Amino acid sequence: MFKAATPSTSASWIRIWLALLGIMVYAMVLVGGATRLTDSGLSITEWAPISGALPPLSELAWQAEFAKYQQTAEYQLQNRGMSLSEFQYIFWWEWGHRQLGRLIGLVSVTGLAIFASRRWLDRRWTLRFVALIALGGLQGAIGWWMVSSGIGETTRIDVAPYRLATHFTLALLIIGVIAWFWMDLGRRARQAVPGWQRWAALALLTGISLQMASGALVAGLDAGRSYVDWPKMGGEWVPQHYLEAGLGWRSLFEGRPATQFNHRIGAYLIWVGSLVFAWRVRGRALAGPAWLLAALVTAQALWGILTLINVAPLGLALVHQGLGVLVLLAGVRLAWRSSAQSSASSAGMITSGARVSAPASTNTT
Repeated sequence: MFKAATPSTSASWIRIWLALLGIMVYAMVLVGGATRLTDSGLSITEWAPISGALPPLSELAWQAEFAKYQQTAEYQLQNRGMSLSEFQYIFWWEWGHRQLGRLIGLVSVTGLAIFASRRWLDRRWTLRFVALIALGGLQGAIGWWMVSSGIGETTRIDVAPYRLATHFTLALLIIGVIAWFWMDLGRRARQAVPGWQRWAALALLTGISLQMASGALVAGLDAGRSYVDWPKMGGEWVPQHYLEAGLGWRSLFEGRPATQFNHRIGAYLIWVGSLVFAWRVRGRALAGPAWLLAALVTAQALWGILTLINVAPLGLALVHQGLGVLVLLAGVRLAWRSSAQSSASSAGMITSGARVSAPASTNTT
């Protein structure tokens, strides 16, 4: 347990906790991406939050897990005849993904309990952190909801793309909220900027979020390997079957040509938008965060093209996903910095047994 702390010291400890959670969620996203790319997500057919923390510990237990997997459509239609060692390879990816989720839950609850026992949190921040932990619990439930879509079907060999996109988008929301709280507790001030800059920053963040959700649909449909030429798609600027006859308007969410085309267009719009915004605010308070975002968006776009033309191998695809999260965090930072409310008014939560305000933020750019 910590000794009685000054407001600045307790805020520092809470920021360390938030940073640790953010790193762990980031690792969770990458491990989740590897789990998907190695087709490992359906290897564990049951949701056992407590007992599932232990992997099979005997040959008999391994055979029992393998027998459950052999009943799935993925095994019947895609992996029939795989060996036990091949099953163990995909099992460890999924088990590691779930185990990391359990560890995140443990760290989050333990941290909150310690801070509450030290009386470092006022009511508002207690509710904020409880809500954050609740989002983590919801993420676990949605993860199983996603996996179950590939287990309960007799013809589906992958999880439902909509559910994958929901699961991924919630992970992004969690890491974005963590980053926002972390900045709230820091000493850097938010900037009072013209309204158009604030709205433009929010528009960029919204666009980035939608773009990453779009990428999850592309991944869920395995659409990234359908067209691997650039800048055209199958030799055409707009794919011939953008709207598929059997899908109609649902092609926008379920069609491989449409989802990949939309993802490309979204990338171009965000890239141009980030560069234009950075140019417009050059020499002003938001110049640094804006240029950082523009640089990361440019790197992400170039890496996306490299991943595409190489048919999305595991290594390139994981870097693309990881870089996308950094783009999102840069967008969160830009949106936070453009807020007119001072961080001092939102960080008044640190106590050492009595309610006192956090140190005032310094106005730096």
